[in-house]
Amino acid sequence: MKGRDILKSMVSSAERTKTEAPQAPSAHKPAGAVRAMNLSLGRLNEEAAAAKELREAIAAGDKVIELDPALVEVSFIRDRIPLEADPQFDDLKASIADSGQQVPILVRPHPGKPNHYQAAYGHRRLRAAADLGRSVKTIVRNLTDEQVILAQGQENGPRVDLSFIERALFARRLEEHGFDRETITKALSVDKPEASRLLQVAEGVPPEIILAIGPAPKVGRPRWLAFAERLKDSASAKRINKEMQAADFLADETNKRFDRLWKALATTEKKSKDVEAVRTKRGLPLASIERRARGAKITVMSAEFAEFLSSHMDEFVAMFEQEKHGKSAD
Repeated sequence: MKGRDILKSMVSSAERTKTEAPQAPSAHKPAGAVRAMNLSLGRLNEEAAAAKELREAIAAGDKVIELDPALVEVSFIRDRIPLEADPQFDDLKASIADSGQQVPILVRPHPGKPNHYQAAYGHRRLRAAADLGRSVKTIVRNLTDEQVILAQGQENGPRVDLSFIERALFARRLEEHGFDRETITKALSVDKPEASRLLQVAEGVPPEIILAIGPAPKVGRPRWLAFAERLKDSASAKRINKEMQAADFLADETNKRFDRLWKALATTEKKSKDVEAVRTKRGLPLASIERRARGAKITVMSAEFAEFLSSHMDEFVAMFEQEKHGKSAD
């Protein structure tokens, strides 16, 4: 049989098998299975990024060594805003407790402390190892300050992205440390206009407010820009500070903290007014005197009373001056 006939026979056989095979009824997957599958896909993405990172390290000839977490300090510029309650960190810690640390962190010899190190990335893994009382797997490289912050930015890309305000605060810290705009854009993987917007927000919102709110991952650029703009009003800033001092503020979740301050900014403060009504003995309104911090306003509701005041105004002024002079003379 010719080769062409053999190939045709194989294709025909495969088609018959596909046609004759009974179709299995589609099983209904429960919602729990779907949710589990979605979580698994998310973890696969992170594991793929971690595997790529490990392959690159091995290809570069790096050796993985274990260090005491006490010998490793965090990066000289922090990129994440810490949270007291962090479910993602809790999951990572549980995973390392069960399966060990799968991906090493990147460190450099500490520039100011002999026999100590400084982490470029992997701060959560470092913290988890310290909490669990384990050594931390590391790759040690000689890195400049710029290489450290670029490594931080590259590590955050494929994994859990920084929130907008975390990137804004990171950009500001980089600028304060002396890095130029080009380096900042590389570290954050953004263009120059976006870097300018990040710095605009970080300069408009004081660091203490940012840290009090937290990362607020659900709050994007438009609301943060509007937030910074509203903070320019001194009265709004006072309402913000008052809200942050509330006893239950820090107990709220980070996105809710932003919402609370956003509402405080949007609330128009009612001016306290001291209003006194001027009435006849029968209770008929003649006028009202509204006292404010900068003076008072008299509103006359009766035309006849207005005419009376106008015709006797000289007498009232004379009485006022006489009374004032008499009091000052005493």
